[in-house]
Amino acid sequence: MTKPGIIGNFINSIERRAASVMPPCHLSKDPKNPGWINRHFTSGEQRLILGATALVTQPFIDFHNRNVDEKTRDVSVCRTVAKIIVGTTTGVLIRKGAINLIGKCSLPPAPGLKKIRSLFFPKVEKMTAEGFLQYKNTMGTIVGLLAMLVTNFAVDAPFTKLLTNRLLKEKRRGVNELA
Repeated sequence: MTKPGIIGNFINSIERRAASVMPPCHLSKDPKNPGWINRHFTSGEQRLILGATALVTQPFIDFHNRNVDEKTRDVSVCRTVAKIIVGTTTGVLIRKGAINLIGKCSLPPAPGLKKIRSLFFPKVEKMTAEGFLQYKNTMGTIVGLLAMLVTNFAVDAPFTKLLTNRLLKEKRRGVNELA
C-alpha cells in the first residue's frame, strides 16, 4: 500500500504555484475568436498550462495501467512526474528568459545606444504596440526553442533522472513507514 498524499501534495503545490504566476485574462464571449490566447499568454505561459495539465492527467493514467506490475507502475509514475516537472520548468524559464532577452535587444536605434540593444529591432515602416509585443514574443519563442535543443540533453535528462530517483526513494520510504 502506498502512502496517500506524497505525490498528491507535491502536485497540488505545483498547481498552486502555476496558478499564482498566470496573467489575468478576460475570455472573449465570441466562440469564433480564440485569438485572445495569443494576445494574453506568451509561449512560456502556454507551456506552463500544458505542464500543469500533464501533471494532473498523465501520472493518473500511468498509475492505473494494469498491464504492468506494481513496481514498474511506480517507476513509471515517478518518471512521468519528474519529466513533466523538469521539462515544464526548463521550458518556461528558457522561453520567458528568451522573450525578456529579445525585449532588451529590441530597442529602437538611437545615438549612443549599443548596437546589441537594437539587434532584434524589426526593420518595418509601421508597427503597432500590440504588433511589436507579438514580434518580441515570437522572436523570443524561436530563440527559446533553439536553446531548448541543447537544454533537453544538457539539463532535462540529468535532472529528470535525479528527480525520478528522489521520488522513488520518497515513495519507498512512505511504503516502509506504513508497514
